[in-house]
Amino acid sequence: MPSPSLLGAGCIVVVVAGQGENSHACVSSTTTTMVLFFSSTAADQPVTIYMGKDKVENEDLIKYAWPQDVWFHVDKLSSAHVYLRMPDGMNWEAIPQPILVDCAQLVKANSIEGNKKDNITVIYTPADNLKKQGDMAVGQVAFHNDKRVKRIHVAKRENPIVNRLNKTKVEKQVDHEQERIERVKKENAEKRAQAAQRRKEEAEVARQRAEEKAAMSYDSLFNVEEDEDAPRLTGKAIEEEFM
Repeated sequence: MPSPSLLGAGCIVVVVAGQGENSHACVSSTTTTMVLFFSSTAADQPVTIYMGKDKVENEDLIKYAWPQDVWFHVDKLSSAHVYLRMPDGMNWEAIPQPILVDCAQLVKANSIEGNKKDNITVIYTPADNLKKQGDMAVGQVAFHNDKRVKRIHVAKRENPIVNRLNKTKVEKQVDHEQERIERVKKENAEKRAQAAQRRKEEAEVARQRAEEKAAMSYDSLFNVEEDEDAPRLTGKAIEEEFM
């Protein structure tokens, strides 16, 4: 049985038994795929929308989608897998309507059958809700939780929207594994910075409390309450008190 061995990054060598050490085939194991990126300025905050060029490349997008990505697809019809990369502070359940419309129009325009029809439904869900099973066809997905799937109605194709988005299209070769490593590294650095800032703030609060406590203890030495029932001494009596 052929035995695989590594020959540099992104290459797996299969040595065929009985044909010598130099007989091998180099099979690419790279995680690089071609991705189409779009920019939407329909809302106040610009967002990035992306999709694979075909259903094979969609497999990598399913695997390497970011936690803040939202997946869009024409319901019950074949279409592109379109992803919205939400910026910080955006919640998938409260995506601004203009952005939803842009994503839905882009999905519709990239569905052979859906593009010809009016009154279609586009479904969307967080990318981490996508479920891929071993017996599924290429590009086919299910959901971990059907309750996390939302729908948007698309009455017809809006050419001004589709044309605006297509003008921003950029085709890029993306190394998904390297991108994932860099994203995780950045996220961990941000978490460490936030934790350090919290520790600094907590230390400052503790210092202020300690100073306030010390000040209160110091003031109590000089703020002894007088006994209202005790007789008040006159000046002469005070002198005699200290003689």
